[in-house]
Amino acid sequence: MLSHGSDYHAVKEAFEWDIPDSYNIGVDVCDKWAKRAPDRLALSFVDIDGNVADYSFGDLRDYSNRMANLLSSSGINRGDRVAILLPQSLETAFSHIAAYKMGCIAVPLFMLFGVEALEYRLSNSGARVVITNQSGVEKINEIKDRLPDLKHVYSIDGASAGGGTSAGAKDLHRDLLTHSTDFTPVETKPDDPALIIYTSGTTGQPKGALHAHRVLLGHLPGVEMSHDFFPQPGDKIWTPADWAWIGGLLDVLLPALHHGVTVVARRFEKFTAEAAFDLLAEQGIRNAFIPPTALKMMRSVSDPEIRWDLNMRSIASGGESLGTELLEWGQKTFGLTINEFYGQTECNMIVSSCAKIMDARPGVMGRAVPGHNLAIVNDEGEILQQGTLGNIAVKSPDPVMFLKYWNNPDATKAKFAGEWLLTGDTGILDDQGWIQFVGRDDDVITSSGYRIGPGEIEDCLMGHPAVRMAGVVGKPDPQRTEIVKAFIVLNDNFLGDDKLASEIQTFVKKQLAAHEYPREVAFVDALPMTTTGKIIRRELRDLG
Repeated sequence: MLSHGSDYHAVKEAFEWDIPDSYNIGVDVCDKWAKRAPDRLALSFVDIDGNVADYSFGDLRDYSNRMANLLSSSGINRGDRVAILLPQSLETAFSHIAAYKMGCIAVPLFMLFGVEALEYRLSNSGARVVITNQSGVEKINEIKDRLPDLKHVYSIDGASAGGGTSAGAKDLHRDLLTHSTDFTPVETKPDDPALIIYTSGTTGQPKGALHAHRVLLGHLPGVEMSHDFFPQPGDKIWTPADWAWIGGLLDVLLPALHHGVTVVARRFEKFTAEAAFDLLAEQGIRNAFIPPTALKMMRSVSDPEIRWDLNMRSIASGGESLGTELLEWGQKTFGLTINEFYGQTECNMIVSSCAKIMDARPGVMGRAVPGHNLAIVNDEGEILQQGTLGNIAVKSPDPVMFLKYWNNPDATKAKFAGEWLLTGDTGILDDQGWIQFVGRDDDVITSSGYRIGPGEIEDCLMGHPAVRMAGVVGKPDPQRTEIVKAFIVLNDNFLGDDKLASEIQTFVKKQLAAHEYPREVAFVDALPMTTTGKIIRRELRDLG
């Protein structure tokens, strides 16, 4: 843990990594506490109707052990990939824990993904089992015959839910009851693989960032710093971020369970600012990771500090920079400074602010989290002078850093310049250690807290019969930071009108995900291209 200090430099100097020779995420976040204090509250799940179900660490141990035994009896072994296609739920938590305790590799997946996005990730990872709900089962059934590695689908909604469409899914909870609550976790090393989180880039398909068990330990200093020395007595944490996203899983769920802090899970049919304030007040939540887009939505509510009895201790936000207005609103509404942090799927939680030891600087995301060595370098990995614009880079090795891209050695090699991992973002480092984010080199679109790769959307658009060529960029948006905009060259005999634009939008929404469809579609005669046939996206952005 970070030691409490009077200023940033004192905290940084006092920090040292303590990575044990043997380490398993599942044992750390579950069995450790189940042995010490089995009745300690681990998870409070709030359903759509507002009913609350509480689960102790002892409950999580029993559920995850049953799950591990079920998967083992189904032929799932160490190193196999276990896909988890679920929203925030009890089953999501214990499925992750079971996979880690088995030495398997968890593959978290968004419920928003369409069949095309799921097919690629399940096929690329070689997932042998999927744990999902009825909605997920219906998507999987469309593509199951194209997934030869996939052997089992378990539904939390039961095998018979939805009639014949779920005939290939097994009843998870019924099958769990036939298995023991005793399970001996495998022994894993810190560098043994634990999970694959898919990230998006500018070209081609998404890449699977393979992380080791040590990734949780690597996250802890950043979580503790961004929540003003988390945990403190009485802490209780929540995030609207999906646990399939690294921000929900490794910035909230797993670090909180590591520290024995209760996590509130909430299944929203649709996130609204009013519902978020209700939850914060009713559940007595003290800590939250709230992405900037959600904060902007919450800011539209009038007088929340009067209407709700809020008792927040810390709020962290990341994914895009907060401005002066949001920071001032946070002070007025919650009586605290919202801390910003920065990272990416391959190397997360590496920069943060912390109101307890430094004043907020709007537009400047923070300082290097203790334990992480950051610099601004050129493309060859040479450190640049302070105040010079360059690549934000992280020195390897680092506990939070990914092992490699799954089945993609070329992309892994390209991510590094010597001993430096290049984030793909540009920034400036000042003489006080503050890092200002300037821009992205890789054209990734930041929309509503999601990082969206244009390459996958372009590939999807090309599957529509009307589309000859497509280029996708981010367009600035006051609420979402950016929206996805598609520039499309049509095939002959197609008319580029509003009806076709709407049809194309629906096509992408169904095939990929609701947050990835182009909110604006422009029909053009040609796309700007390089001599090697690459789309010049900066020229598309200039078109607006």
